[in-house]
Amino acid sequence: MIALVVLSGVIFTVLDKRSGASVAVPASIESISSANNGDPVIPTISPEADYGVVFNADSPLRIDVWEDFQCPYCKFFEDAMGDYLETLIREKQAQVIYHIASFIGQESVRAANAASCAVPEGRFIEYHRALYHIQGGENSGLFSNRNLVEVGTRLGITSDSFASCVNDNQSGDVVKNVASSMKKNGVEGTPTVFINGKPWNRTTSEFRLEEFKAAVEAAKQ
Repeated sequence: MIALVVLSGVIFTVLDKRSGASVAVPASIESISSANNGDPVIPTISPEADYGVVFNADSPLRIDVWEDFQCPYCKFFEDAMGDYLETLIREKQAQVIYHIASFIGQESVRAANAASCAVPEGRFIEYHRALYHIQGGENSGLFSNRNLVEVGTRLGITSDSFASCVNDNQSGDVVKNVASSMKKNGVEGTPTVFINGKPWNRTTSEFRLEEFKAAVEAAKQ
């Protein structure tokens, strides 16, 4: 198992408003900032897309990304392709659909729920990026509800509705529906990517941006 990511071995603390107790916040979360937030973009969670998070629904070019926030290879994919996918979204060059799976454990379920809670806040892109930035070991305690709310706070998501959504698992049905749709879509693991309905398979052990870009550009033809 990969150890919990703590930058420089430092643990910061915050005050738990409910109990008055001092609660440790991992330094990886402490490093999150809203300084690099883009303009808010509000996607939809679409039953027609198996409850995926859909950006630019009218675009003819469609990219489906199936992932789990605790999956290390999903982090590798995000590190390589995340900025490019964000560009496609913000410039409306493609319909991008994120299907957030949750098969690695309870913390995957919590993270998937929290990411869905970020959708109406217009900060799914930033929240999605942040969860991969702080990814630690599987079910290590990092993706607790308290920490997931704190991630949102540091991204400028401060509404009571977001915190309630995370703490009360209000997007739990969305998470379950995504999980149940994996088999139907032929998804056996993560990350799995489809471009216009066709599986994209890398040709090397690495996720190479130029290879992915070439596949996307070819699909535009």
